[in-house]
Amino acid sequence: MATSAATTVRPTGPAPETLEPPLENGDRLSRDEFERRYEQMPHVKKAELIEGTVYMPSPVRVRQHSIPHSQLAGWLAVYASETPDVEACDNSTVRLDLKSEPQPDLALFKTAAKGGQARISDDDYIEGAPELVVEIVSSSRSYDLFPKKKAYRRNGVREYLAWITGEQRLVWWQLKNGDYQEIPVAADGLLKSGVFPGLWLDATALLRGDMKSVLATLRHGLDSAEHQAFVAQQ
Repeated sequence: MATSAATTVRPTGPAPETLEPPLENGDRLSRDEFERRYEQMPHVKKAELIEGTVYMPSPVRVRQHSIPHSQLAGWLAVYASETPDVEACDNSTVRLDLKSEPQPDLALFKTAAKGGQARISDDDYIEGAPELVVEIVSSSRSYDLFPKKKAYRRNGVREYLAWITGEQRLVWWQLKNGDYQEIPVAADGLLKSGVFPGLWLDATALLRGDMKSVLATLRHGLDSAEHQAFVAQQ
């Protein structure tokens, strides 16, 4: 009985796109590779490259993270709304350098018109160091306060505000002489930015959840002579 030769059927059309491995906590990657893998995982809402290592935070808790985050977001949004050429961002990816691409909880930066050191890239990311970054520090403490802080300092992020929710404590650092130094409480009991005139924070009111007082204090800062001079600055 005659037999016929087997016929190999080859697919037609373009070859399927090769997918890279998914991101995993602790991966050591270049920034380009990190971005490629992150873009393949739209279900992942937050992943960061810090000093060449991938960090993927735990699920977000309400009182330990979400509420504090929304409170500081509102504070910064009000400031930016009354300060031309200043932008407030929530959870934006920041291309700091080739080893670090964090996604800070919040950032505030000056535009080029105000002499800012960061810009929005053509593909809609922040490139360079924002003047101020804010982190809500809960389960992320081990890297927010150590390798990430180091990356922010090395790249010239001028101020770093951390709300350490597990300790009910706020720490606001300013970059001076190449190192972060804690901004002291002013004589009137407030914390005041050295980079953004009028950005005043009543930390005591914030920690007790009194946002009405927090925003009233900010209003005094926005009405101050130093903020008006900053707005007029060209």
